[in-house]
Amino acid sequence: MGSRPVKVAIVGGGCAGIAAAFELSRPEHNGKYQVTLYQLGWRLGGKGASGRGPHSRIEEHGFHVWMGFYENAFRLIRECYRELGRDPRSCRIADWRDAFFPAPFLTVAAPKPDNSYSILTSYFPAAEGLPGDPISQNNPFTVNSYLAHAANALRTMLLTVERKLRPDANQPPSFETPDRPIWATPDWPSLAVNRIARLLKLGLLATTAGILEALGILQSLCERSAIYPELFVPVLQTIASTLRMQVESLINNDPEVEVLWQAIDLELTSMIGIIRFGLFSDPRGFDAINEYDFREWMRLNGASETTINSPLVRASYDLAMAYENGDYSKARHAAGVALRGSLRFLFTYRGAIVWKMRAGMGDVVFAPLYQVLKRRGVSFQFFHRLEAVRIADKAELMPGERPYVKALEFAVQAEVKHGEYQPLIDVDGLPCWPSAPDLAQLVDADELRDRRFESHWDTRCTSRKTLRVRKDFDFVILAVGLGAIPYVCPELLARDQRWREMVANIPTIETQAFQLWMNEDMEALGWPGPAVSMCGFARPFDTWGDMRHLIDEERWPISPRAIAYFCSAMSGAEDQAREQPDYDLRRREQVKCDAIAFLNSCIGQLWPKAVTPSGAFRWELLMSPNVADQTQGEERFNTQFYTANVNPSDRYVLSTPGTQKYRISPLDNTYDNLTIAGDWTACGLDTGCVESAVIAGKLAAHAISGYPPLSEIVGYDHP
Repeated sequence: MGSRPVKVAIVGGGCAGIAAAFELSRPEHNGKYQVTLYQLGWRLGGKGASGRGPHSRIEEHGFHVWMGFYENAFRLIRECYRELGRDPRSCRIADWRDAFFPAPFLTVAAPKPDNSYSILTSYFPAAEGLPGDPISQNNPFTVNSYLAHAANALRTMLLTVERKLRPDANQPPSFETPDRPIWATPDWPSLAVNRIARLLKLGLLATTAGILEALGILQSLCERSAIYPELFVPVLQTIASTLRMQVESLINNDPEVEVLWQAIDLELTSMIGIIRFGLFSDPRGFDAINEYDFREWMRLNGASETTINSPLVRASYDLAMAYENGDYSKARHAAGVALRGSLRFLFTYRGAIVWKMRAGMGDVVFAPLYQVLKRRGVSFQFFHRLEAVRIADKAELMPGERPYVKALEFAVQAEVKHGEYQPLIDVDGLPCWPSAPDLAQLVDADELRDRRFESHWDTRCTSRKTLRVRKDFDFVILAVGLGAIPYVCPELLARDQRWREMVANIPTIETQAFQLWMNEDMEALGWPGPAVSMCGFARPFDTWGDMRHLIDEERWPISPRAIAYFCSAMSGAEDQAREQPDYDLRRREQVKCDAIAFLNSCIGQLWPKAVTPSGAFRWELLMSPNVADQTQGEERFNTQFYTANVNPSDRYVLSTPGTQKYRISPLDNTYDNLTIAGDWTACGLDTGCVESAVIAGKLAAHAISGYPPLSEIVGYDHP
């Protein structure tokens, strides 16, 4: 008779917990692991959860897109859809390419002296391959590869600037010729170095032709792992100083050329800093500079102040919501995390730099994953709120035994009438998550109608449950958010200094979002361009997504003509305010007030025809789910969707300077049967995003089962 399955309790159904469940339930394990996932409320998704509201409108926690470098996340979802095997004749989103589509237009807002903005949109061409394809022999996730890509990007941007400023300029020839490439000679390194020395000696780096030739040589040296710091740094510094003299005087208030120059300066600064700080040979890689703030590090390496304060740099902070306590005057982002993320974003994407989803993230990501995991035998226990992780006392340990989790205590929010709760609804053949639970499946439904199941501040429950080691679980994967740790792990914090330091030093912030459904299209509102993803706009809602593609996915009696999502960090409240039982409701009301003020004061700069002559928002544009709704003015905002993401587990985790060292890895084995998963762990990417969470989930599964091999986790480069 075979041994019993190993019981694994996963607490938390966000990207990390789901990725761990996916790996542990693989058929290759032959049923070795019996996985049960415990989830607050009625739906999966964590910070990526979405639901279908009235008329099947999609209601998200924020503006969610996937970056083209999310190799592990795309591998997961591609495998999920293959295994799910949906019939395209009956389901409109049957394959991952039905679920995701390229979104190559990115926009930044450049502030002008008169407090208005220049809106600058860039098209990023498709890159070879698709995210999740096998990685070629040339690993793109190396510092050498990043440097080579940066040199190539510099050449492209310089040619663009040259054509804009000097339309009659000819492209200089390459120093290589097709019949005799320099790399074909045995002594090519010395030949390349001598060529650059000649460019320096003759002053040819004072010309665009000389600069482009030098960059071509540097690119090829990087591609062949032949980096000479004593050569690279002087050359790049000479290029930077030369270009500052040549370009800055010719910008002439052209915002497009100015941003191009800032991008060039940013690339040059990054290359100089990588080489000066020896990141190409330091075993810590980018983590070696995490003690610095990104702007501070750029200043150390010679970036101009205009670049340091440019919309491009601000965008990197906005995307990471890198503002302590949501305070925009406290912008703090670890240099290594920022640099690694920026280089991957720009130089390792495949297919498209950004991918949007055809429906809500809950519909195209978490519903398919839920269905696959159910088929594999994973059990889902919804309406379970974790209250405490209990650790065995030292007196209970055998000699040499490591500490372990002996119990998990839950508050059961609702009892299901029959079997497991069935969470999905059908929207014309597509399984989706609803924005509210199906009370008909629950015992005493009438008593549950006013429950806020996903609220930390609504602690009502129908019963309590204690799971015990060996009886109910063998291993625990704690996949809740970092903000929840102080509430559910008091014993861990009391006994373990590393956990105390992690909680004390890694900051989390609240976030906010709202969505608009409008009865005029974007062109009629004054936005003539393509559907974009934008950041760096006016605060407090600096990030905008044009989501017009969702119009056909929703089921309104009269379809909206435009859909727009806004999100940002949210300024923090006083600590004592968080102890009030209606804190989440009051913070949601604050989002509404801030959004109304934002629309009345700022939106005209994006959509000039969406405002009155006085500049106030035209509230009659908003579509109510109730066609008979006669609400006028600002009150119409109540018909839209808005949210304050203030629950401890929903708080966004920051990567501030000097704090990465406090992160604990899912591979840490201090506790015999406990591992962790989430974008707040030491997962190698170490920033708040889907890819970090998926990597962490895979690492947690590896910690328990040895699978997947670390070599198969793409881009995992943490020491």
